[in-house]
Amino acid sequence: MSKGEILLDIPPRENNPRNSEGAFISLADGGLLFMYSEFHGEYGADYADADIVKIVSHDNGNTWTSPEAVVSAKEHGAMNVMSLSLMRMKNGDVGLFYLVRKSWTDMRVVLRRSQDEGKSWSDAKYCIERKAFYVINNDRAVRLSDGRIILPTAEHPITVNDRGDVVRYGPAVGSFFYSDDDGDTWREADMCVSLNIPHADGGFQEPGIIEYKNGVLGCFARTSLGCHYISYSHDRGRSWTAPVPTRFTAPLSPLSMKRLSSGKLFAVWNPIPTYQTRRFNPATGGRFPLVYSLSSDDGASWSYPYALETDEDAGYCYTAIYERDGLLFLSYCAGNARADEGCLDRTRIRRIRTDELENG
Repeated sequence: MSKGEILLDIPPRENNPRNSEGAFISLADGGLLFMYSEFHGEYGADYADADIVKIVSHDNGNTWTSPEAVVSAKEHGAMNVMSLSLMRMKNGDVGLFYLVRKSWTDMRVVLRRSQDEGKSWSDAKYCIERKAFYVINNDRAVRLSDGRIILPTAEHPITVNDRGDVVRYGPAVGSFFYSDDDGDTWREADMCVSLNIPHADGGFQEPGIIEYKNGVLGCFARTSLGCHYISYSHDRGRSWTAPVPTRFTAPLSPLSMKRLSSGKLFAVWNPIPTYQTRRFNPATGGRFPLVYSLSSDDGASWSYPYALETDEDAGYCYTAIYERDGLLFLSYCAGNARADEGCLDRTRIRRIRTDELENG
């Protein structure tokens, strides 16, 4: 039996082929703000036209306002804007991080701020000075216990021809950018994380960061090797160890992890790799089931996985995790191959009572 209840499904529709990755934040009036990527036109590829839109709930997710556009690719002169994170800044502003895809050799993270709880936004400011093709997932910007903000990205070397067509999409390395003045200025970490393993053709992809109680940082990433790998930093993200495999088996699909108010770690992922005899619909990429586990010893051990979604014809990925008022809110892609073009086309919001996370 799946945990929690589905609050909202945002399916594709005519001239809106994809509604995708998002993030949550609480507003000063008690509302819950959710922002996500709304694609336009005929296709929902990552480079297709998209806006970042917002919806708000004033009853903890039971009802939501209609989508309202916040950011467009057009205002940036870009191919695409997507993969957003939300963060409360030290001065009370709402911080909005997202990717701006100008070209195949220039995709970087920007930060905008809102002083009026998301009604209006400042101009965008780049968090990354050096131009390259960086991938950062939604809900990945992290504030550490000492106030540092860190952005984990996967930097892909891209080779293009004279026409601007991609010739080679190289394996990713983990590149990190951090700010110690609440996002005003940014520095690049001293080193990258490279997955120097034969047949790891995708590299160290879609990294995310968790801070352990002893101050060490763990950076987990998806790979093409059947499981997630993890690298550690003992200096707040400036340098990193060589990555090693984790217990989290998976297809080429991201893991999400956060610490709950209880102190436990909460991880969401697709636990079964795409082995040869396994039935799965190619449109899902093998991204099912969607499960979660809890750790009460800072990741040394994990509970048995609890199911969230189990439909074999659907794919579940790019989970945002947000806790408040004794409730855990999850948003994730939940496209169904029977109803949608692919697993990235539909966004779903689920709510679970935190006191029910370990029951049944």
